[in-house]
Amino acid sequence: MRPILQVALDEVELERAVAIAVEAVAGGADYIEAGTPLIKSEGMNAVRTLRENFRDHVIVADMKTMDTGAIEVEMAIKSGAGIVSILGACDDSTVEDAVRSARKYGGKLMADLINVGDAVSRAVRLQELGVDIICVHVGVDQQMVGKDPLDILKEVRSAVSIEVAVAGGLNPESAASAVALGAGIVIVGGNIIRARDVTASARRVRESIDAAGKQYIVSEKKSRDEEIRELFMQVSTPNISDAMHRAPAMRDIKPLYEGIKMVGRAVTVQNFPGDWAKPVEASDVAQKGEVIVIYNGSNYIAPWGELASRGCQQKGIAGVVIDGAIRDVDDIKRIKFPAFASASVPNAGDPKGMGEINVEITCGGLKVRPGDWIIGDDNGVMVVPAERAYEVARRALEVKKSEDRIRAEIERGKTLAQVMDLYKWEKK
Repeated sequence: MRPILQVALDEVELERAVAIAVEAVAGGADYIEAGTPLIKSEGMNAVRTLRENFRDHVIVADMKTMDTGAIEVEMAIKSGAGIVSILGACDDSTVEDAVRSARKYGGKLMADLINVGDAVSRAVRLQELGVDIICVHVGVDQQMVGKDPLDILKEVRSAVSIEVAVAGGLNPESAASAVALGAGIVIVGGNIIRARDVTASARRVRESIDAAGKQYIVSEKKSRDEEIRELFMQVSTPNISDAMHRAPAMRDIKPLYEGIKMVGRAVTVQNFPGDWAKPVEASDVAQKGEVIVIYNGSNYIAPWGELASRGCQQKGIAGVVIDGAIRDVDDIKRIKFPAFASASVPNAGDPKGMGEINVEITCGGLKVRPGDWIIGDDNGVMVVPAERAYEVARRALEVKKSEDRIRAEIERGKTLAQVMDLYKWEKK
Protein backbone atom coordinates (compact mmCIF):
# COMPACT_ATOMS: atom_id res chain seq x y z
CA MET A 1 0.00 0.00 0.00
CA ARG A 2 1.06 3.58 -0.66
CA PRO A 3 2.53 5.13 2.51
CA ILE A 4 0.46 7.86 4.13
CA LEU A 5 2.06 11.29 4.60
CA GLN A 6 0.58 13.12 7.58
CA VAL A 7 1.53 16.76 8.07
CA ALA A 8 1.49 17.94 11.69
CA LEU A 9 0.30 21.54 11.99
CA ASP A 10 2.10 22.38 15.23
CA GLU A 11 1.20 26.06 15.01
CA VAL A 12 -0.78 28.36 17.31
CA GLU A 13 -2.41 30.62 14.68
CA LEU A 14 -5.26 28.94 12.81
CA GLU A 15 -5.10 31.14 9.71
CA ARG A 16 -1.40 30.36 9.26
CA ALA A 17 -2.05 26.65 9.85
CA VAL A 18 -4.70 26.51 7.12
CA ALA A 19 -2.45 28.34 4.64
CA ILE A 20 0.41 25.94 5.39
CA ALA A 21 -1.91 22.95 5.02
CA VAL A 22 -3.00 24.13 1.57
CA GLU A 23 0.64 24.18 0.48
CA ALA A 24 1.35 20.79 2.08
CA VAL A 25 -1.60 19.17 0.31
CA ALA A 26 -0.31 20.55 -2.98
CA GLY A 27 2.95 18.72 -2.21
CA GLY A 28 1.23 15.39 -1.60
CA ALA A 29 0.15 15.30 2.06
CA ASP A 30 -2.67 12.81 2.75
CA TYR A 31 -3.65 13.43 6.39
CA ILE A 32 -3.91 16.88 7.97
CA GLU A 33 -3.15 16.92 11.69
CA ALA A 34 -4.45 19.56 14.07
CA GLY A 35 -1.35 19.56 16.26
CA THR A 36 -1.57 19.84 20.03
CA PRO A 37 -0.39 23.50 20.12
CA LEU A 38 -3.09 24.41 17.58
CA ILE A 39 -5.80 22.58 19.55
CA LYS A 40 -4.69 24.23 22.79
CA SER A 41 -4.75 27.62 21.11
CA GLU A 42 -7.95 27.30 19.07
CA GLY A 43 -9.84 24.36 20.60
CA MET A 44 -12.18 22.24 18.50
CA ASN A 45 -12.62 25.18 16.14
CA ALA A 46 -9.23 24.16 14.70
CA VAL A 47 -10.59 20.70 13.82
CA ARG A 48 -13.83 22.13 12.42
CA THR A 49 -11.98 24.65 10.27
CA LEU A 50 -9.62 22.01 8.86
CA ARG A 51 -12.58 19.72 8.12
CA GLU A 52 -14.34 22.54 6.23
CA ASN A 53 -11.24 23.37 4.20
CA PHE A 54 -10.05 19.82 3.44
CA ARG A 55 -13.13 17.73 2.72
CA ASP A 56 -11.17 15.09 0.78
CA HIS A 57 -8.52 14.52 3.45
CA VAL A 58 -8.49 12.75 6.79
CA ILE A 59 -8.24 15.18 9.70
CA VAL A 60 -6.24 13.95 12.69
CA ALA A 61 -6.80 15.53 16.12
CA ASP A 62 -3.66 15.19 18.23
CA MET A 63 -5.46 15.49 21.58
CA LYS A 64 -2.74 13.88 23.73
CA THR A 65 -5.53 12.74 26.01
CA MET A 66 -4.44 11.35 29.39
CA ASP A 67 -7.87 11.14 31.06
CA THR A 68 -11.58 11.38 30.17
CA GLY A 69 -10.94 9.44 26.97
CA ALA A 70 -14.57 9.10 25.90
CA ILE A 71 -15.55 12.75 26.02
CA GLU A 72 -12.40 14.07 24.33
CA VAL A 73 -12.61 11.53 21.52
CA GLU A 74 -16.30 12.35 21.06
CA MET A 75 -15.53 16.09 20.88
CA ALA A 76 -12.87 15.60 18.24
CA ILE A 77 -14.82 13.22 16.02
CA LYS A 78 -17.98 15.34 16.16
CA SER A 79 -15.83 18.31 15.13
CA GLY A 80 -14.64 16.47 12.03
CA ALA A 81 -11.64 14.33 12.99
CA GLY A 82 -11.33 10.95 11.34
CA ILE A 83 -8.50 9.92 13.68
CA VAL A 84 -8.00 10.98 17.29
CA SER A 85 -4.67 10.57 19.06
CA ILE A 86 -4.48 9.82 22.79
CA LEU A 87 -1.43 9.13 24.97
CA GLY A 88 -0.36 5.50 25.14
CA ALA A 89 0.83 6.11 28.69
CA CYS A 90 -2.69 6.72 30.01
CA ASP A 91 -4.54 4.17 32.12
CA ASP A 92 -6.09 1.13 30.44
CA SER A 93 -9.54 2.31 31.54
CA THR A 94 -9.04 5.58 29.66
CA VAL A 95 -7.98 3.68 26.54
CA GLU A 96 -10.98 1.36 26.74
CA ASP A 97 -13.42 4.24 27.09
CA ALA A 98 -11.73 6.10 24.22
CA VAL A 99 -12.06 2.99 22.03
CA ARG A 100 -15.79 2.75 22.82
CA SER A 101 -16.23 6.41 21.91
CA ALA A 102 -14.31 6.04 18.64
CA ARG A 103 -16.43 3.06 17.63
CA LYS A 104 -19.67 4.85 18.57
CA TYR A 105 -18.92 8.00 16.56
CA GLY A 106 -17.21 6.40 13.57
CA GLY A 107 -13.59 7.41 13.98
CA LYS A 108 -10.26 5.68 14.53
CA LEU A 109 -8.09 5.80 17.63
CA MET A 110 -4.33 6.35 17.56
CA ALA A 111 -2.21 5.76 20.67
CA ASP A 112 0.98 7.82 20.94
CA LEU A 113 3.94 6.08 22.61
CA ILE A 114 5.73 9.33 23.51
CA ASN A 115 7.59 8.93 26.83
CA VAL A 116 6.50 5.30 27.27
CA GLY A 117 9.33 3.33 28.88
CA ASP A 118 8.71 -0.16 27.45
CA ALA A 119 7.28 0.82 24.07
CA VAL A 120 6.99 -2.72 22.71
CA SER A 121 5.04 -4.17 25.65
CA ARG A 122 2.77 -1.16 25.78
CA ALA A 123 2.10 -1.36 22.04
CA VAL A 124 1.02 -4.99 22.41
CA ARG A 125 -1.32 -4.10 25.27
CA LEU A 126 -2.79 -1.14 23.37
CA GLN A 127 -3.56 -3.43 20.44
CA GLU A 128 -5.33 -5.80 22.83
CA LEU A 129 -7.41 -2.89 24.13
CA GLY A 130 -8.66 -2.14 20.61
CA VAL A 131 -6.53 0.79 19.44
CA ASP A 132 -6.46 1.15 15.63
CA ILE A 133 -3.04 2.78 15.16
CA ILE A 134 0.16 2.78 17.22
CA CYS A 135 2.33 5.89 16.89
CA VAL A 136 6.03 5.53 17.60
CA HIS A 137 6.91 9.07 18.62
CA VAL A 138 9.96 10.86 19.94
CA GLY A 139 8.98 14.33 21.13
CA VAL A 140 10.68 17.58 20.20
CA ASP A 141 12.57 17.93 23.48
CA GLN A 142 13.77 14.32 23.19
CA GLN A 143 14.90 14.92 19.60
CA MET A 144 16.99 17.85 20.79
CA VAL A 145 19.09 15.52 22.93
CA GLY A 146 19.53 12.95 20.18
CA LYS A 147 16.70 10.40 20.53
CA ASP A 148 15.46 8.81 17.30
CA PRO A 149 12.08 7.09 16.72
CA LEU A 150 13.63 4.72 14.20
CA ASP A 151 15.58 3.08 17.03
CA ILE A 152 12.39 1.43 18.34
CA LEU A 153 10.18 1.38 15.26
CA LYS A 154 11.27 -2.03 13.97
CA GLU A 155 10.60 -3.76 17.31
CA VAL A 156 7.17 -2.21 17.66
CA ARG A 157 6.27 -3.05 14.06
CA SER A 158 7.23 -6.69 14.66
CA ALA A 159 5.18 -6.88 17.87
CA VAL A 160 1.80 -5.67 16.55
CA SER A 161 -0.37 -6.34 13.51
CA ILE A 162 -2.28 -3.05 13.44
CA GLU A 163 -1.21 0.09 11.58
CA VAL A 164 1.97 1.78 12.81
CA ALA A 165 2.75 5.48 12.44
CA VAL A 166 6.04 7.19 13.21
CA ALA A 167 6.84 10.76 14.21
CA GLY A 168 9.79 12.72 15.53
CA GLY A 169 11.99 15.03 13.49
CA LEU A 170 11.61 13.11 10.24
CA ASN A 171 13.08 14.44 6.99
CA PRO A 172 12.91 12.89 3.50
CA GLU A 173 15.72 10.42 4.23
CA SER A 174 14.57 9.27 7.68
CA ALA A 175 10.95 9.14 6.49
CA ALA A 176 11.98 6.70 3.75
CA SER A 177 13.83 4.61 6.33
CA ALA A 178 10.68 4.57 8.47
CA VAL A 179 8.67 3.17 5.57
CA ALA A 180 11.36 0.55 4.95
CA LEU A 181 11.07 -0.44 8.62
CA GLY A 182 7.32 -0.96 8.28
CA ALA A 183 5.61 2.33 9.08
CA GLY A 184 2.41 2.87 7.12
CA ILE A 185 1.94 6.46 8.26
CA VAL A 186 4.79 8.96 8.26
CA ILE A 187 4.14 12.08 10.33
CA VAL A 188 6.25 15.14 9.50
CA GLY A 189 5.98 18.49 11.22
CA GLY A 190 8.80 21.01 11.31
CA ASN A 191 10.61 19.83 8.19
CA ILE A 192 7.49 20.66 6.18
CA ILE A 193 5.56 23.38 7.98
CA ARG A 194 8.59 25.54 8.76
CA ALA A 195 10.07 25.32 5.29
CA ARG A 196 10.31 28.42 3.15
CA ASP A 197 8.58 26.44 0.38
CA VAL A 198 6.15 24.08 2.11
CA THR A 199 4.91 22.50 -1.13
CA ALA A 200 8.42 21.62 -2.29
CA SER A 201 9.34 20.22 1.14
CA ALA A 202 6.21 18.08 1.28
CA ARG A 203 6.87 16.86 -2.25
CA ARG A 204 10.40 15.81 -1.31
CA VAL A 205 9.06 13.71 1.55
CA ARG A 206 6.27 12.33 -0.63
CA GLU A 207 8.68 11.24 -3.36
CA SER A 208 11.11 9.81 -0.85
CA ILE A 209 8.58 7.60 0.96
CA ASP A 210 6.99 6.49 -2.32
CA ALA A 211 10.38 5.34 -3.58
CA ALA A 212 11.45 3.73 -0.28
CA GLY A 213 12.79 0.23 -0.57
CA LYS A 214 12.09 -2.59 1.81
CA GLN A 215 15.61 -2.70 3.22
CA TYR A 216 16.60 -0.22 5.89
CA ILE A 217 20.06 1.12 5.07
CA VAL A 218 22.02 2.42 8.02
CA SER A 219 24.13 5.34 6.90
CA GLU A 220 27.55 5.90 8.39
CA LYS A 221 27.13 8.02 11.50
CA LYS A 222 29.22 11.07 12.17
CA SER A 223 30.78 11.68 15.54
CA ARG A 224 28.76 13.86 17.90
CA ASP A 225 31.29 16.69 17.54
CA GLU A 226 31.01 16.51 13.74
CA GLU A 227 27.22 16.72 13.99
CA ILE A 228 27.39 19.66 16.37
CA ARG A 229 29.83 21.54 14.16
CA GLU A 230 27.68 21.00 11.05
CA LEU A 231 24.56 22.18 12.87
CA PHE A 232 26.22 25.32 14.25
CA MET A 233 27.60 26.16 10.81
CA GLN A 234 24.02 26.28 9.49
CA VAL A 235 22.70 28.77 12.05
CA SER A 236 23.42 32.31 13.20
CA THR A 237 24.32 33.57 16.65
CA PRO A 238 20.85 35.20 16.90
CA ASN A 239 19.36 31.75 16.23
CA ILE A 240 21.52 30.36 19.04
CA SER A 241 20.58 33.15 21.43
CA ASP A 242 16.88 32.49 20.76
CA ALA A 243 17.38 28.75 21.28
CA MET A 244 18.91 29.53 24.69
CA HIS A 245 15.97 31.71 25.78
CA ARG A 246 17.56 34.98 24.58
CA ALA A 247 20.94 34.27 26.15
CA PRO A 248 23.45 37.15 25.84
CA ALA A 249 26.47 37.20 23.57
CA MET A 250 29.95 38.17 24.77
CA ARG A 251 29.79 41.82 25.73
CA ASP A 252 31.64 44.41 23.58
CA ILE A 253 33.45 41.78 21.49
CA LYS A 254 33.18 42.42 17.75
CA PRO A 255 34.25 40.67 14.53
CA LEU A 256 37.26 42.12 12.71
CA TYR A 257 35.56 41.94 9.30
CA GLU A 258 32.20 41.21 7.65
CA GLY A 259 31.18 37.80 6.41
CA ILE A 260 32.92 36.03 9.27
CA LYS A 261 31.98 32.60 10.62
CA MET A 262 33.65 30.60 13.37
CA VAL A 263 32.66 27.39 15.17
CA GLY A 264 34.75 25.29 17.52
CA ARG A 265 35.49 24.10 21.04
CA ALA A 266 37.29 26.52 23.33
CA VAL A 267 40.94 26.46 24.31
CA THR A 268 41.06 29.12 27.03
CA VAL A 269 43.82 31.51 28.10
CA GLN A 270 43.87 33.56 31.31
CA ASN A 271 46.32 36.31 30.44
CA PHE A 272 47.97 39.39 31.88
CA PRO A 273 47.66 42.59 29.83
CA GLY A 274 49.80 42.44 26.72
CA ASP A 275 51.78 39.34 27.72
CA TRP A 276 51.67 37.37 24.48
CA ALA A 277 53.48 34.21 25.61
CA LYS A 278 50.49 32.12 26.78
CA PRO A 279 48.17 33.24 23.96
CA VAL A 280 50.76 32.22 21.34
CA GLU A 281 51.60 29.00 23.21
CA ALA A 282 47.89 28.17 23.11
CA SER A 283 48.21 27.80 19.35
CA ASP A 284 50.44 24.78 20.05
CA VAL A 285 47.84 23.36 22.44
CA ALA A 286 44.80 23.97 20.25
CA GLN A 287 43.84 21.35 17.69
CA LYS A 288 42.31 21.69 14.26
CA GLY A 289 38.81 23.15 14.49
CA GLU A 290 39.22 24.61 17.99
CA VAL A 291 38.95 28.28 19.01
CA ILE A 292 41.43 30.13 21.21
CA VAL A 293 39.60 32.31 23.77
CA ILE A 294 41.71 34.87 25.63
CA TYR A 295 41.02 37.11 28.59
CA ASN A 296 43.62 39.86 28.19
CA GLY A 297 42.34 42.41 30.69
CA SER A 298 43.25 45.47 28.65
CA ASN A 299 42.01 47.25 25.53
CA TYR A 300 45.26 49.21 25.29
CA ILE A 301 47.94 46.57 24.69
CA ALA A 302 47.63 43.58 22.35
CA PRO A 303 48.55 39.91 23.04
CA TRP A 304 47.78 38.82 19.46
CA GLY A 305 48.46 39.81 15.88
CA GLU A 306 48.94 38.68 12.31
CA LEU A 307 51.84 36.24 12.83
CA ALA A 308 50.00 34.30 15.53
CA SER A 309 46.94 34.27 13.25
CA ARG A 310 48.95 32.89 10.32
CA GLY A 311 50.31 30.08 12.48
CA CYS A 312 46.82 29.14 13.62
CA GLN A 313 45.43 29.31 10.10
CA GLN A 314 48.05 26.89 8.79
CA LYS A 315 47.20 24.49 11.61
CA GLY A 316 43.46 24.66 10.94
CA ILE A 317 42.53 26.39 14.19
CA ALA A 318 39.04 27.85 13.75
CA GLY A 319 39.63 31.34 15.17
CA VAL A 320 40.48 33.56 18.12
CA VAL A 321 38.37 35.58 20.57
CA ILE A 322 40.02 38.23 22.76
CA ASP A 323 38.51 40.13 25.65
CA GLY A 324 40.99 42.89 25.02
CA ALA A 325 43.01 44.34 22.16
CA ILE A 326 44.28 42.84 18.91
CA ARG A 327 46.71 44.33 16.38
CA ASP A 328 47.68 43.89 12.70
CA VAL A 329 44.00 44.15 11.85
CA ASP A 330 44.64 44.95 8.18
CA ASP A 331 46.78 41.82 7.70
CA ILE A 332 44.34 39.58 9.60
CA LYS A 333 41.50 40.85 7.41
CA ARG A 334 43.60 40.14 4.34
CA ILE A 335 44.19 36.48 5.26
CA LYS A 336 40.56 36.10 6.46
CA PHE A 337 41.43 34.48 9.77
CA PRO A 338 38.31 34.54 12.00
CA ALA A 339 39.15 36.96 14.82
CA PHE A 340 37.03 38.79 17.39
CA ALA A 341 38.21 41.38 19.92
CA SER A 342 36.99 44.28 22.03
CA ALA A 343 39.56 46.77 20.66
CA SER A 344 42.41 47.22 18.18
CA VAL A 345 45.74 48.94 18.88
CA PRO A 346 49.16 48.90 17.21
CA ASN A 347 51.25 48.10 20.30
CA ALA A 348 52.03 44.68 21.77
CA GLY A 349 53.56 43.74 25.09
CA ASP A 350 56.36 41.31 25.89
CA PRO A 351 56.34 37.48 26.20
CA LYS A 352 56.79 37.07 29.95
CA GLY A 353 54.97 33.73 30.28
CA MET A 354 52.49 34.61 33.02
CA GLY A 355 48.93 33.29 32.88
CA GLU A 356 47.35 29.86 32.30
CA ILE A 357 46.03 27.76 29.45
CA ASN A 358 42.84 25.69 29.61
CA VAL A 359 41.35 27.02 32.81
CA GLU A 360 37.90 28.50 33.35
CA ILE A 361 37.90 32.18 32.38
CA THR A 362 35.50 35.07 31.97
CA CYS A 363 35.45 36.52 28.46
CA GLY A 364 33.10 39.30 27.43
CA GLY A 365 31.29 38.87 30.72
CA LEU A 366 30.53 35.18 30.13
CA LYS A 367 32.01 32.09 31.75
CA VAL A 368 34.03 29.98 29.31
CA ARG A 369 35.38 26.54 30.17
CA PRO A 370 37.81 24.48 28.10
CA GLY A 371 35.73 22.45 25.65
CA ASP A 372 32.71 24.75 25.59
CA TRP A 373 31.48 25.60 22.09
CA ILE A 374 32.23 29.05 20.69
CA ILE A 375 30.24 30.37 17.72
CA GLY A 376 31.02 33.72 16.13
CA ASP A 377 29.63 35.63 13.17
CA ASP A 378 28.88 39.21 12.11
CA ASN A 379 26.52 39.61 15.09
CA GLY A 380 29.02 38.64 17.80
CA VAL A 381 30.14 35.60 19.81
CA MET A 382 28.00 33.07 21.69
CA VAL A 383 29.19 30.54 24.28
CA VAL A 384 27.37 27.19 24.50
CA PRO A 385 28.18 24.88 27.44
CA ALA A 386 29.70 21.62 26.21
CA GLU A 387 27.03 19.47 27.86
CA ARG A 388 24.23 21.33 26.05
CA ALA A 389 25.86 21.80 22.66
CA TYR A 390 23.94 19.18 20.67
CA GLU A 391 20.61 20.22 22.16
CA VAL A 392 21.22 23.93 21.58
CA ALA A 393 22.44 23.32 18.02
CA ARG A 394 19.28 21.33 17.21
CA ARG A 395 17.04 23.95 18.80
CA ALA A 396 18.83 26.74 16.92
CA LEU A 397 18.16 24.95 13.64
CA GLU A 398 14.45 24.81 14.53
CA VAL A 399 14.56 28.56 15.20
CA LYS A 400 16.12 29.08 11.77
CA LYS A 401 13.41 26.97 10.10
CA SER A 402 10.69 29.01 11.80
CA GLU A 403 12.30 32.25 10.67
CA ASP A 404 12.61 30.95 7.10
CA ARG A 405 8.85 30.32 7.04
CA ILE A 406 8.06 33.73 8.55
CA ARG A 407 10.39 35.38 6.04
CA ALA A 408 8.46 33.77 3.18
CA GLU A 409 5.15 35.04 4.57
CA ILE A 410 6.53 38.57 4.95
CA GLU A 411 7.70 38.48 1.34
CA ARG A 412 4.11 37.72 0.36
CA GLY A 413 2.98 41.02 1.83
CA LYS A 414 2.44 40.63 5.58
CA THR A 415 4.20 42.45 8.40
CA LEU A 416 5.92 40.56 11.19
CA ALA A 417 3.19 41.65 13.63
CA GLN A 418 0.55 40.21 11.31
CA VAL A 419 2.37 36.93 10.78
CA MET A 420 2.92 36.41 14.49
CA ASP A 421 -0.53 37.78 15.47
CA LEU A 422 1.23 39.80 18.15
CA TYR A 423 -1.87 41.65 19.31
CA LYS A 424 -3.56 38.38 20.24
CA TRP A 425 -0.54 37.08 22.15
CA GLU A 426 0.43 40.20 24.08
CA LYS A 427 0.66 39.49 27.80
CA LYS A 428 -2.60 40.48 29.49
